[in-house]
Amino acid sequence: MFKSSFSKYLTALVVIILVGFLMLSGIIISIIRTHTNEDKEQKLELASALVSDHFENAGVENLEAYLSTDIGASAVTLFPLLNLDYDFNILITSTDGKVLLSTFDRTEDNLPEIGGDLGVLKIDKSFETETKDDGTSYLVRMGPLPGITDQNSLIYGTPVMTKGVNRGYVFALTSLATEDTLIRITRQAVINGSIWVMMAALVAAYFITDRIVHPLKSMTIASKKFAKGDFTERIVVNGSDEVAELAIAFNNMAESLDNLEKMRNTFLASISHDLRTPMTTISGFIDGITSGAIPPEKHNHYLGVIQSEVHRLSRLVSQLLDVSRLDSGDRKFTPESFNIAELTRLLLVSLEQKINAKHLDTEFISDEDDVYAYADKDAIHQVLYNLCHNALKFSNDGGRFIIKISKKSDKKIIVSVYDDGQKMSEEDAQRIFDRFYKTDKSRGLDKDGVGLGLYICKTIIEAHNEEIGVKVLDDGCEFWFTVAVGEPVRRNSSELII
Repeated sequence: MFKSSFSKYLTALVVIILVGFLMLSGIIISIIRTHTNEDKEQKLELASALVSDHFENAGVENLEAYLSTDIGASAVTLFPLLNLDYDFNILITSTDGKVLLSTFDRTEDNLPEIGGDLGVLKIDKSFETETKDDGTSYLVRMGPLPGITDQNSLIYGTPVMTKGVNRGYVFALTSLATEDTLIRITRQAVINGSIWVMMAALVAAYFITDRIVHPLKSMTIASKKFAKGDFTERIVVNGSDEVAELAIAFNNMAESLDNLEKMRNTFLASISHDLRTPMTTISGFIDGITSGAIPPEKHNHYLGVIQSEVHRLSRLVSQLLDVSRLDSGDRKFTPESFNIAELTRLLLVSLEQKINAKHLDTEFISDEDDVYAYADKDAIHQVLYNLCHNALKFSNDGGRFIIKISKKSDKKIIVSVYDDGQKMSEEDAQRIFDRFYKTDKSRGLDKDGVGLGLYICKTIIEAHNEEIGVKVLDDGCEFWFTVAVGEPVRRNSSELII
């Protein structure tokens, strides 16, 4: 029945409003009854006690006989002293409930009616006994009195005790019709108010819930499309609340998935090309050698080409394995102190042939001859190699190639690699570290890359809780990363080791 979130919220809201108004109605009615009854209870209690005391003081043993005498009849002068009005009545009954005196049908002189057939008051368990601190007992009842009055009444009865014997009862009662009318009006007002509030709440709940549920429905539809590989769906964002933030996060996720899908397709195309090309070359040359199409004197030359293509395949597989290990967390890093300045100098020596091939103006700038870092040495070497290899690949012939090492603070070292080659766009700068992303989509300069080198660099640096980034300059670009400062490591008292 309540499958949708909208029906659940709406039902919960209606129940809360109903319970709230029922509680409010009960509290208001209780206050009305308590406030109005307290004053009347005191007057009824006093009136019945005064009349009862009169009979007890007179030593009346037979109420009916006493009231039929002139002396008893003169007792009726007591009742005007009680300031009785038409909502305040007195009944005097015998022990069996026969009404001996009633103020319901008063004479023209506003005197009570005595004697005659005034009815019988049924005194039963519907009356509760209430005992005051002074020991006086009262019979208390709320409701109509069959045969006497049909109105809802509050009744206080005091027994007439003379010589320790119960001679009858004096009942003081007042109608609760006014209170009942007030309660009925109050209850009706509460019901009307609750209906209007509920209608307003339902309208508000509809729009508020729809504002929450509609984006969720849109996300559900979009998620089903995502499952089928369609990442183009986006959620319309309205406002700035938590639902809007969720929609923004969902759209960002969709954008990331879309980009990842595009990069995956690009990667598959690139990896297919990078695998097929060397394998075709290797297969062709081997077939040429084995079939005799390539003369023996050229075997060594083509075997060198085959060896180069094998190395190219090996590098590609190595990168893919690195990415797999980094993503799965299988690659562990062991931090140690090492001389990062010396490590960079050795790296430049190993790249000398590539540097000379492009006639680059190379600079190595370091604040000190020896700068010690604390990190996984092999991992940082891989980062430096990838950044330098990337810079050499895109640098212009005769351009500048600069590596700089400086202390950012007492705890951080910043390493930067600059080249003045192909200028990078802002979009490329934002996505350059993404997996499989390549700025050279035409493969004019990057013929053997698949967009994993910089992603590996970023993953390694972030695993060290450090930062990596790129600055787009007017005359090139500069990649940088940070690493923690280390302590010099001594082999003995006079020799430092790298």
